[in-house]
Amino acid sequence: MRTEDVLAAIATGLWRWDNADGTVTLDAEAARLLGLPDDPTEPAPGASADPGDPEISAAPADPAVCGMPGARVAYPESAVRARIHPVDWNEINGVVSLSVAEGTVAEGRLRVVDTSGRVLRTVRTRTRPTTVDGGGFEMTGILQEVAEPAEGTAAQTPVTGDWRRSREAFLLDAGRALAEARSTAEVLRVAASLSMPGFSPDGLAVFGTAAGDRLTIIGQHGHQSAGGDPFSDMRADADHPAAEVVRTGRAIYLPSPGDYARRYPTSWPLAQRLGRRSWAYLPLIVSGRTMGAWLAAFRHPVVFTPDERSVLTTVARMLAQALARAGVAETERELSEGLQRTMMPVIGPAIPGMAVAARYVPTGGGLQIGGDWYDMIPLPSGRIALVIGDVQGHDVWAAGLMGQLRIALRAYASEGHRPDAVLSRASRFLHGVTDAYDGAEHSGLRFATCLYMEYDPANGCIEIARAGHPEPAVRMADGTVIIRPTEGGLPLGIDPDSDYPTTRLTLEPGETMMICTDGLLETGGHDLDTGWARLREVLERHPSTGSLEELADSLVSAVHGPVSHYTVGPLADRREDDVALVLLSREGEPGPAEEAARRTAMTIAQAEPERIAAARGTVRELLHDWADPEQVDSAVLMVSEMVTNVLVHTDGNAYLVARVSTPNGAGPAAHDRAEARRVLRVEVADTSDELPHKRRPGELASSGRGLVLMEMLADAWGVDPRGEGKCIWFELHEPPKDD
Repeated sequence: MRTEDVLAAIATGLWRWDNADGTVTLDAEAARLLGLPDDPTEPAPGASADPGDPEISAAPADPAVCGMPGARVAYPESAVRARIHPVDWNEINGVVSLSVAEGTVAEGRLRVVDTSGRVLRTVRTRTRPTTVDGGGFEMTGILQEVAEPAEGTAAQTPVTGDWRRSREAFLLDAGRALAEARSTAEVLRVAASLSMPGFSPDGLAVFGTAAGDRLTIIGQHGHQSAGGDPFSDMRADADHPAAEVVRTGRAIYLPSPGDYARRYPTSWPLAQRLGRRSWAYLPLIVSGRTMGAWLAAFRHPVVFTPDERSVLTTVARMLAQALARAGVAETERELSEGLQRTMMPVIGPAIPGMAVAARYVPTGGGLQIGGDWYDMIPLPSGRIALVIGDVQGHDVWAAGLMGQLRIALRAYASEGHRPDAVLSRASRFLHGVTDAYDGAEHSGLRFATCLYMEYDPANGCIEIARAGHPEPAVRMADGTVIIRPTEGGLPLGIDPDSDYPTTRLTLEPGETMMICTDGLLETGGHDLDTGWARLREVLERHPSTGSLEELADSLVSAVHGPVSHYTVGPLADRREDDVALVLLSREGEPGPAEEAARRTAMTIAQAEPERIAAARGTVRELLHDWADPEQVDSAVLMVSEMVTNVLVHTDGNAYLVARVSTPNGAGPAAHDRAEARRVLRVEVADTSDELPHKRRPGELASSGRGLVLMEMLADAWGVDPRGEGKCIWFELHEPPKDD
């Protein structure tokens, strides 16, 4: 009995779809089922009678060439497509592509329509596609008419209900959940919680490649076997479905225990213990490389229809992408944490008589380290060097430059150079490094701000050199907070021959100095002035008996908000720039003189007349709680006159010392009592021996009023000759607050 007679008896047609050639070859039964004529000269039912209609024009096909018995006609692909519902045509394309990738049989249902779009019948197709040269495929199979289920009854398939709508909703939810997972553990938890429409697996495992030729389980849910499982860590050539999937890159579906036992007799005894009935092993492929395998196991039988395979394949692709993203993120976190541990050492060893606290907070970007750093360096002289700096940028290039610059500064400091020499050498070093990488990616001129200070534990003396960095702030024993004006130069790396003058000051017992990078000041839309005002409130509110660590946490929280604002969570990340902060406090109880006085000192060079404004601001900060605001304005005016007089009428620098004291050691809180009267004394010294003299300026004269103003505004003033130069001074007595 001939094959074509058997197929005709059971109303089964044969078809062959050549995707590369764009033709579909049908036998007579297949043409009838699709509503196409088996004779090219006859019109199809419901079609135009014109035999030249391009939609149905066909040519006889040689059965031997077609490779299918009873083949009659080769139709253009467009003619067959016109007879299939558009939704089903798109779906069968996806099923065929999946079948070609997996090397499995493609199944599906197609609704046949007439020229007006009315559904004539539903046919089932079952084909075996094969790839051909050029990227196309050939598909040979059968067509059979199937009866649609009666209205009100459900189709007896593993998946019931509106399959397409459920599948699309599930895939959208799964894609969103996997995209939000930030770590491998989160990805595995999401995969375990996925509820697939109609056939949810109850056992999952993810196999990953390790050490090149080995495969190990990196995560599982409901798949733990009793006792030791030799396949939890196996060779890539093992007789196991996951190993074969990784070797071939093709999915393996095992609908029944018999299929598993027949194909993989070695691993079947271990799989049998878990009581599953069906298994699907799918490759995890990223950028064309198989990075592992995903197991979905079922306690109920699953036939793995094309729709079910399509869902499993889509989930496997999303899972592979999520695992790859999580792996990259974990690698970056590990790298950044390693860089932080390497480049951000803990402050130590302990400085005699000094408490130190430090903080480093990276930005919220991917690489959790940037160009900010701090360091503490024991010096051969017995002094301690503290360094804080900020390299321009927030990328890997900035972090690398920071590491090199930090090592260079430590080397120059350990050689015993003074602060100005250390910064000068560091500037030449950084300029040379950026020149060496000129033309490379992320290259170009990069500069760094830096503050370098040496502290002498014996007497509290500090020498500071500054390269474009924010000036330090000092919280005095009575709670007054001021910015300590210090001389400085250009940021490191801009001019290799730049000079960095040194400022000397003394940190008294009970005083605390704060040095920080601009990230602590400017975060949140603030500039240097408003950012400093925000931090000043925190410094003033902190109790004098509080710990330095608590103060450091308070300063960071004032900028970034509560801890939840700069960790993973629903609140927005407020970190805009790296923050480095160092606090140092001289231990010991202040003596009566220190308790009763607050002081500041600064130098105004001939070449820096703009620092007169800094001097005015410093005096105003020193008198922030003075009882009489008019006296504060008078003090600021007289300081400006005295310093300007030195710069205009001498060739040297002006040395300013301002001191607020309470007579008779009344203590820092004495000014709150009505009987207390504090005294402000300001001295401005220079190296000129010429004494100032009072003049009587005319109405239009532009000078000569300085001493007149002092005589009118100051409670006392005078000029004291010194060995080299002179000192002009004035005093203001604070009135009692009840005046």
